Amino acid sequence: MSQANFAGLLLPHIAGMEPYTPILPFEVLSRQLRRAPEQIIKLDANENPYGPAPAVREALAGYPFLHIYPDPEQHALRAALAEYTGQPAANILTGQGADELIDLLSRIFLGPGDAIIDCPPTFGMYSFDAGLAGARVIRVPRGADFSVDVKGIADAARGDSGAKLLFLTSPNNPDGSLLPSGELARLLDLPLIVVLDEAYVEFAGLACSLAGWVRRHTNLVVLRTFSKWAGIAGLRLGYGIFPDWLMPALWRAKQPYNVNVAATVAGLVSLEHRQEIQPTVEALIRERIRLERELKAIPYLRPYPSHSNFVLCRVSGRDAAALKAALAGEGILVRYFAKPGLENCIRVSAGRPEHTDALLQALRRLEGQ
Repeated sequence: MSQANFAGLLLPHIAGMEPYTPILPFEVLSRQLRRAPEQIIKLDANENPYGPAPAVREALAGYPFLHIYPDPEQHALRAALAEYTGQPAANILTGQGADELIDLLSRIFLGPGDAIIDCPPTFGMYSFDAGLAGARVIRVPRGADFSVDVKGIADAARGDSGAKLLFLTSPNNPDGSLLPSGELARLLDLPLIVVLDEAYVEFAGLACSLAGWVRRHTNLVVLRTFSKWAGIAGLRLGYGIFPDWLMPALWRAKQPYNVNVAATVAGLVSLEHRQEIQPTVEALIRERIRLERELKAIPYLRPYPSHSNFVLCRVSGRDAAALKAALAGEGILVRYFAKPGLENCIRVSAGRPEHTDALLQALRRLEGQ
């Protein structure tokens, strides 16, 4: 058979899918920019530049059981997460990043004819995983200030829309806005599973988390991650807090050894040493606040207020793609957007103070160009 004939065996919705565009890794960027990794200031992926706690590195270096499969139910990690979140271990499921849990929810709820409600601009994995499941994406755009259109969502959920899941992010990526609790309460009255992604909540303050609502609302799921606050994005560790009735289905559907032993060790030690990690979280919050203040002074940038570890800027009077390229030429990487609602925008991750210094110097040099 020809390649074309074999390609015809693909599911039609997979063959026509638009791929997710990830951020390039250091080794690829290093080759492209012809700079050593240590000469690159990476502010494009909301990573924690301080990395994990020293105790995490030590525990990984000394872990003796790499030849043994991990605990498929992650008993120790879920117990530690119960203490951290104040929620029962029985309602917690860990994943290979929160991304895996988004995919898992899509697989157990969605099929052809079903739909999710997405509120762009926001994290692209929600629509990606819905497409992977063959479901439709009903988009209810956010306002100019990135506020959620509660009425628009309610309208989209009515009738025979097929909507089953509503994905919301708080703080939202890419702008860093928080979802008001009153709006979430109204949305929980809809006949939908509401998935609240709190990947960045540690930078807003854990008092902003609504994880405690899961036990009071049978249609609420809250997702969290270690990638940002704990500085272990490369190890891929996330978790979700789910209502009682949903847990059996999740246990049936998840891959048995989905969280590897390195991620497990790193997660356990990060939770044990979170008081040592907290100063780096606070340092990134200070840099975010500094970025908001200093970027306002750049005539061609309009930063939005943020509760996360990044700042979104609207670029005025010049091309944002050209600005991104000019910064990359100096070894400073920022994220560029040209999607609806994000026209001519860049997003800057909070870094170390010296990273902010270098960025601001470069932006000021570019003022007259």
